[in-house]
Amino acid sequence: MRDYDEVTAFLGEWGPFQRLIFFLLSASIIPNGFNGLSAVFLTAAPEHRCRVPDTANLSSAWRNHSIPLRLQDGREVPHSCRRYRLQAIANFSALGLEPGRDVDLEQLEQESCLDGWEFSQDIYLSTIVTEWNLVCEDDWKAPLTISLFFVGVLVGSFISGQLSDRFGRKNVLFVTMGMQTGFSFLQVFSKNFEMFTVLFVLVGMGQISNYVAAFVLGMAFKNRNSWQVSSYYILYIRSVHILCIWLHAAATVCLLHQRLADAAAGADCAGGAVCLALVGGLCEIPPCTSRFIPESPRWLISQGRFKEAEVIIHRAARINGIVAPSTIFDPSELQDLSSKKQQSHSILDLIRTRNIRMLTIMSIILWLTISVGYFGLSLDTPNLHGDVYVNCFLSAVVEVPAYVLAWLLLRYLPRRYSMATALFLGGGVLLFVQLVPPELYYLATVLVMVGKFGITAAFSMVYVYTAELYPTVVRNMGVGVSSMASRLGSILSPYFVYLGAYDRFLPYILMGSLTILTAILTLFLPESFGTPLPDTIDQMLRVKGMKYRQTPSHSRMLKDGEESPTILKSTAF
Repeated sequence: MRDYDEVTAFLGEWGPFQRLIFFLLSASIIPNGFNGLSAVFLTAAPEHRCRVPDTANLSSAWRNHSIPLRLQDGREVPHSCRRYRLQAIANFSALGLEPGRDVDLEQLEQESCLDGWEFSQDIYLSTIVTEWNLVCEDDWKAPLTISLFFVGVLVGSFISGQLSDRFGRKNVLFVTMGMQTGFSFLQVFSKNFEMFTVLFVLVGMGQISNYVAAFVLGMAFKNRNSWQVSSYYILYIRSVHILCIWLHAAATVCLLHQRLADAAAGADCAGGAVCLALVGGLCEIPPCTSRFIPESPRWLISQGRFKEAEVIIHRAARINGIVAPSTIFDPSELQDLSSKKQQSHSILDLIRTRNIRMLTIMSIILWLTISVGYFGLSLDTPNLHGDVYVNCFLSAVVEVPAYVLAWLLLRYLPRRYSMATALFLGGGVLLFVQLVPPELYYLATVLVMVGKFGITAAFSMVYVYTAELYPTVVRNMGVGVSSMASRLGSILSPYFVYLGAYDRFLPYILMGSLTILTAILTLFLPESFGTPLPDTIDQMLRVKGMKYRQTPSHSRMLKDGEESPTILKSTAF
């Protein structure tokens, strides 16, 4: 009995066909970079102050002193959410009294911004914050928008796999591409905050479903050469997140011409969503390319559609310049792993034994804190000193060497030491940010980017590392539960950034401390570098710092003299 990899081994490992599929699928997830990080600009809160209407009949002196001052970062600035009671200062103005000379401003009664706000347009001409006044008592709504987007991502990650298994990888890929672009465009015509947020949840669902379908479809054309699987994944996520650079360019153009965009939309538009949706949609690969991206042969075989799978394999062989056998799949010979009767496993197996329970808890903590750090730093870039768009550009560029470093570390060095080093680097520099003098703000920006570099490298490696630690029988469930923890981290990350409104360095202190603690925790994980993938729970590597009684099955595995895998062989899942 032969399995799929043995039957299709003649195709080679990385021929023209595999490269074509890889680059087309990478292109299909380009809009994920736009939609995923568009919230950096869409939810930005420009400097603002209470509006004082012209009908207040104030003298120029009282108009200039109608907003109380407050202390912020060591300097006095106009209050964002309070003003002096207009009726009182209008009376003083009518009597000819001067503010500060005839009237003690500190003794005046204050009131909220009853007539709305005036927003600075130095950086942003329009965002959802300025569109629907999401400031002061409603400032919690902006981070909630981002959190709900990630809730959509969480829901989409639940259903995307089931949809792909039911309807096919290719069908789900192109449907979710249309879903992501369509709902992004509908956001342009949002009439209120609630409508915009609901559509953003749907965009998040389409984004992750598009991503998962593309990833699974791409993996279907890989064989057991697992170091390529790992490098494929790392390059794959790099191709998504580096598009923050494109987002920077698109947002710059769009936000500078927002009034033109609003006029073209003919409706109350939510900030830069107009251009970002259009640009992101145009970056989707054209529908005609669907003929170049085939359905997964593995999925077709699981559905009993052997002839269709043979057509795809013959086409791949032709593109690779290989002569394929006339008959590739023999239903009586092909070992269909999905139809084999195997012992059933449930999610409870992730906590059944002491060892796997500790591993599951540690993996959840690891994924959650890394996700908080990664998305928190990505969303915090507008709050850094300097040009917002340059900061976003730098935040994207720093990911390129991080992915390259992660790829090299996975190939040549032990996992847990590589992960711990990246996390110590990322968390350590974030804790030093608060020690930088205010006049050295460029140094603070450099430290934040170095922190993003370390956490991004760890974020890239954690997928491979986690998959290697779990045994085959529960590997998908283990990685899935860890991924859910990552989604929870991304949902919480906007509120870490939100804490910066109370103390500028508080987000860095929290994210840095959590990252350092996670780095220490990583040192207690077992080392999987250069070891065979465990197939059963008994064969799992042991968590450090705990005493175990070696099981007979584990002893036999160590004495069997199995061939030692090549570097990263344990990532073939």
